[in-house]
Amino acid sequence: MGKFSNKWTRAAIPALLLHCSIGTVYCWSYLEGAIIKAFESAQMSANGLGWAFSLAIFFLGMSAAFLGNFVEKDIRKASLLASICFAVGVAGTGLAIRLHCMPLILVFYGVIMGIGLGLGYLSPVKTLMLWFKDNKGLATGLAVAGFGAAKMIFAPIITAMIGAVDVEFTLYILAGIWFLMMFVGHLLLRKPEGWVEQHEKFDIKAFFSRFKIFADVKFIGIWLVFYINITCGLALISNEKAIYTAIGLASLAPILGTTTGFFNAAGRLGYSTLGDHMKNRNNVYKIILISELAITALALFTGTISNSIVFICIPLLILVNLGYGGGFSNLPTLLSDVYGMGNISSLHGIALSAWAFAGLTGNQVASLIVEKTGSYQNILIFTAILYAIALLVDFLLVRVKAPQTAEAEKQA
Repeated sequence: MGKFSNKWTRAAIPALLLHCSIGTVYCWSYLEGAIIKAFESAQMSANGLGWAFSLAIFFLGMSAAFLGNFVEKDIRKASLLASICFAVGVAGTGLAIRLHCMPLILVFYGVIMGIGLGLGYLSPVKTLMLWFKDNKGLATGLAVAGFGAAKMIFAPIITAMIGAVDVEFTLYILAGIWFLMMFVGHLLLRKPEGWVEQHEKFDIKAFFSRFKIFADVKFIGIWLVFYINITCGLALISNEKAIYTAIGLASLAPILGTTTGFFNAAGRLGYSTLGDHMKNRNNVYKIILISELAITALALFTGTISNSIVFICIPLLILVNLGYGGGFSNLPTLLSDVYGMGNISSLHGIALSAWAFAGLTGNQVASLIVEKTGSYQNILIFTAILYAIALLVDFLLVRVKAPQTAEAEKQA
């Protein structure tokens, strides 16, 4: 590749191709209604089908946790396997619709695609941080901004395709498009020339010993803050369309969804870049949590959702999306500040197990709250309490040194 082998062609572009594909998992709400309609069955409910999305997020987090060491050893194999699993999961969901088989949807969309999500999410992260040594936050922000922007890009495309060729064939076509994008990303992805890592042969005891990191109070604090931020984000983001309807903005829901998708991506890039310029990167999480708690408390105080106060509700969802995205982009760089770059893919994967459990709790708890109380306002009470707990945990447990420069890391 010669002069074409640089940080953009070997890290940034492949990361965007991989993450712009797998980030379409957040387009689930645009598929869900069409899938229910395709089944034409009273037994198919939104709540039951919602487990496909929950399982996808769960297996994303758990595959990242248990396969992080595999990614660490060989990003090439990991990115290829991610491409195959993700495409098979999407196409298999189309087949499940053709067969009218709900369990197959859970297997293909939830399990197989979920494994592709986890491998695809981890694969480019360390590579980016190695190429962008003095701007790690910017690097990881670029990757996960692609994950956040995927909804903004593909939501209107999916809507148009379903209207033209139905949801089954939409999934077949998208599986091909996303596989091509990810495969090109896989071909381009490379660690910097000269970077050598020492990896021992697989040992089951050594593998499980990595989970001893949970004995570290700092890691527990980081995990809990990350878990709570995702849980609260999913609780509100998964109900965005319903909230717009509750405040009388149903007709603007597609435009507003694209807008919040933009801020989800902007938060990933903006907050991570901010972290590069702060002495303590964990202060970014404090800023995220304080802003989310403040706007949620204000929304509660004004009775936003029940009283249709639009000028508070829209900023609420924008700030939640900003903070949700920013929490993801700052996680790997925060971990590298605390534990170094040595096994960052493995540590990042273990930390992403928080995403797995948040996927099972965030939208499911929110749905339960609405089902039992009939009020979206009560979701705000739930999230406000959790944001306050996360902020307290962050102040008490997470202690982080200043980020090192690339030169300092070499000397260390």
